[in-house]
Amino acid sequence: MAQSALRTSPFAEDQLALIERLLADATPEQLQWLSGYLAGFQAASAPRRHAAATPQPAPQPLAPPRPRTPLTILYATESGNAEALAGAARKAAQRAGFAPTLLDMADATPAKLPAGALLVIASTWGEGDPPQRAEPFYAALLAPDAPRLDDRRFAVLALGDRAYAHFCETGRRIDARLAELGSERVAPLVECDLDYAAPARTWIASTLALLAPPEPQSDAGVIRLDFARSAAAEPEPDAPAAPAWVAAGITEKLLLSSSRSSAETWHLELSPESGLAWEPGDSLAIAPSNDPALVSAVLDATGLAGDAELQAALATRYDITTLTAPQLSAHAALSGQALLPAEFLEGRQLIDLLEARPARLTAEGLTGLLRPLPPRLYSIASAPEAAGDAPHLLVSAVRWQSHGRARTGVASVDLADRRRAGDRRRAGDRLSVSLRPNPHFRLPADPGRPIVMIGPGTGVAPFRAFLQRREAAGARGKTWLFFGARNFTHDFLYQLEFQDWLASGVLTRLSLAFSRDQPEKIYVQHRLWEARAELWRWLDEGAVLYVCGDAKAMARDVHATLIRMIADATGGTADAAAAWLRAAVGDGRYKRDVY
Repeated sequence: MAQSALRTSPFAEDQLALIERLLADATPEQLQWLSGYLAGFQAASAPRRHAAATPQPAPQPLAPPRPRTPLTILYATESGNAEALAGAARKAAQRAGFAPTLLDMADATPAKLPAGALLVIASTWGEGDPPQRAEPFYAALLAPDAPRLDDRRFAVLALGDRAYAHFCETGRRIDARLAELGSERVAPLVECDLDYAAPARTWIASTLALLAPPEPQSDAGVIRLDFARSAAAEPEPDAPAAPAWVAAGITEKLLLSSSRSSAETWHLELSPESGLAWEPGDSLAIAPSNDPALVSAVLDATGLAGDAELQAALATRYDITTLTAPQLSAHAALSGQALLPAEFLEGRQLIDLLEARPARLTAEGLTGLLRPLPPRLYSIASAPEAAGDAPHLLVSAVRWQSHGRARTGVASVDLADRRRAGDRRRAGDRLSVSLRPNPHFRLPADPGRPIVMIGPGTGVAPFRAFLQRREAAGARGKTWLFFGARNFTHDFLYQLEFQDWLASGVLTRLSLAFSRDQPEKIYVQHRLWEARAELWRWLDEGAVLYVCGDAKAMARDVHATLIRMIADATGGTADAAAAWLRAAVGDGRYKRDVY
């Protein structure tokens, strides 16, 4: 029932409010039943004298509720965004008269993909890769022997980050492959950058309308009140629940690497103003601030210095470091200057564009070029049993030179250089933080199950939390940590803790790789290969394998070494070893948290 109809009804305002609350979350079946109930109530309560004096028309039969159209919502998620959107799509589909089913790609195969209507929401991770848990489905879909999928009608929403060259690659390839396998594309692929919320809501609403079944011909003499159909015409998908942000003071800040290290790694302890119920394996999102010097340089380059409101917005709301191809085009159109070639993007940031093509812009013109400043996620390096309500973070300050300019990481250097811990004289600086659960990167439920942890550099953070929990629980399962850094003397993070755990038996084995302590560089993948026979025995006994850290190099090299190791241990092929790892992902025995 439309809101306008309620507003012009003969009911009082309090009665209208009750009706609106009743109808707001009612399913199509409930609304259909209610219409029949009201018709029967009206007939039963008609005055008897009218029934005796006036012939009454025969009551019209009510049509049975229309069967709800099945809909599969398939998602591939890494950080949880695609999964949250899939949940919002499910709620909108229910209101629109569908019978939706949520399906994680980790639990799906192309051969068993349900027929009928299909919504796909897929994130791209790293350099064009699918989320790790979606890799088996993705590989099977793209394989030459993938099954035909002729009886599907589909639409794809792709999530990505334009800072990467292979923007939305996973969604693009899924969209193309479904069409190649015979599925009917009902709507063009939609690609979303970091500010995906609004276009995603529009896509959900419009796609559900396209997938809705046609209106059937009404039978003569049958009353059909089809609330589901009207809902499908204009669905109003819920926005995914926004993460709750809380203030957290910095209570401890220690430089773990020595002053002679070529790296700079900090240990931070936080005190949230409200409790954060995290589990080992979860991450904490930090809302960073841009470098004030860079904010000033951007304002100077655009002729906007002195605009205090804009300066505050650039400090905390907008990404002023990333440079993308669409920004090159938008700036050329805005300034009327020649478009710079795509090669200009390599190693450069927004300030390079503004200085290479100087132009006076309005505040609206500048902010129209920019993306939202995304939060940065850090694995929590503590377990509640050991740290109470104080999450610990491990942060490596990112600094580099490019095209004659010093560059810095947004959040890491904000934390390293500009945020201060509390002391006896004053409270520490406060951060805005948000818990990001990672249910797919957890310790096994059985504390006796062996675990293997591969975490060089700051990738060791969640494994410190894992070992704190295992120690507190008195777990007796075997544990093996592979840790790597540049130098033993300067970069052995949490050295005393790991050595204590090794002595007490909480940590069964510790394999170390310090790349700069000898002429040839040694990394964790080299230690994996050296220990391949024993490591395979652990895996063959059911050990859960974890990898955390750099996605571009370390995680790829570790994965390739695991394939070599498994093929060597089993006498099989590399393809068979890769299939073993894909199966381990599906079984929850191979988990990665890479960035």
